Order: sequence, then structure tokens, then C-alpha cells
Amino acid sequence: MILFPAIDLKDGQCVRLKLGDMEQATVYNSDPAAQARAFEEQGFEWLHVVDLNGAFAGETVNGDAVDAILRATKNPVQLGGGIRTLDHIENWLARGLKRVILGTVAVRDPALVIEACRKFPGRIAVGIDAKGGKVAVEGWAEASELGVIELARRFEGAGVAAIIYTDIDRDGILTGINWAATLELSDAVSIPVIASGGLASLDDIRRMTEPEAQKLEGAISGRALYDGRIDPKEALDLIREARKGMIR
Repeated sequence: MILFPAIDLKDGQCVRLKLGDMEQATVYNSDPAAQARAFEEQGFEWLHVVDLNGAFAGETVNGDAVDAILRATKNPVQLGGGIRTLDHIENWLARGLKRVILGTVAVRDPALVIEACRKFPGRIAVGIDAKGGKVAVEGWAEASELGVIELARRFEGAGVAAIIYTDIDRDGILTGINWAATLELSDAVSIPVIASGGLASLDDIRRMTEPEAQKLEGAISGRALYDGRIDPKEALDLIREARKGMIR
């Protein structure tokens, strides 16, 4: 059970979007590497990074900022946004990423995801972003007719390390995670699921530690951390206590 702090990159800065809209971006730190160090110092064990420009462009745009983050923190980093080829995946893993997150390409070319899992075992995650229960692609700019569970089941047995499930309708507006849909997905597949989109308060952290939610790998927090709605120490203490209970 992991709480992943998020660094979303737009034009080299650490931002948060509202409802996935690039025009509704709030800048929280002009130095993403400093933000990565701060999260490590607060006690977080992982880092979730998204190249927002890259997600729209279909290629890495904020590569320099990601490299600076990798130099700044010892924590494992997972990165999504604009990663669409095996060469691109291999390049990022060689540069120090722990995991690469494949989103649009998982819809467009599921065979590439399966091949990536074979070539880089344990290093490939799939990002499923949903709007109205349907999968969205190209940086959330396009909707598909594909259902979330339908897409996730395509990768059963392929070796996907995790599915990051984001409810776009809740992202960045602090209304709470869509627990019903997230747990439904987790029940439908054997791949570990990470909840994303809307984490608002310690109530969401407590919800994550309840028995039925403990099958999740964890959850991603962005705006609630930046706005001070979640105290990092209190949140991490709750998770550590829950882990102790799971081990007993």
C-alpha cells in the first residue's frame, strides 16, 4: 500500500490541472527537482510523474525536467505521458526510471504493451484514464468507446506491473476518489490497481486502508498535498499502521 505523490509537468514546471484541462493549470513549483527532493524528505517512498505536454504531443517534451527529478531523488520514479515506442521505453528505463506508464499506446497498440512487458519484466504499468466510464486517450483529449474493464482485461497474464486508474471527472477538483469504480476494476483483474483522480483528504487515505481496499497497490495524490489538505506525516503514519495490520 503506497501513497504516490504526483509531479505533473507542463512547460518544465510542476502543475496541477483541473478536470484534465491544460488551460486550467495551477503552477505549484517552478523547480520540479526541488519538489521531488521535498517529497522524499517528507517520507514518501515513490514518485509519480506525468509529462503533460508529452501526453498531448505523443513524445517526450519535459525530458530535461524528468532527468533533473531522477538526479534529485533516490526514490523510485514512474513516468507517463507521450511514451509510445519500445525504443522510447528502453531509453527511459536506462536513464533511471523504475517504471514506465503506457496510456494511449495501450489502446492503440496493445501488442506493444505485451511485448514491452516481456522485454522489461516488472517495469511496465498501464495508465487507464476514464471519462464517463470510457477510456480517454491523447492526453485525455479524445474519448473512445472502450470500457475500462474491457481494456484492463486485455493485459491479464501479460506481466503488467500495475494499472493506474484515473477518473478524469474527479481529477484536480478534490471530490474524493471514485472508490466504487476503482474497486470494481480491482475485482475484475489480477493486476494491481493504483487509484488516481480526486484524492481530497485524510478520509480518502483512511478509505484506502480499509480491508476491501487493501488489495490496491495504493493511490496517487496531487492537489491535496500541494494545497496542504493532507498532512504528509499523518497520511504516511496511517498507511504504516495499516501495513502492520496486513502483516499480522
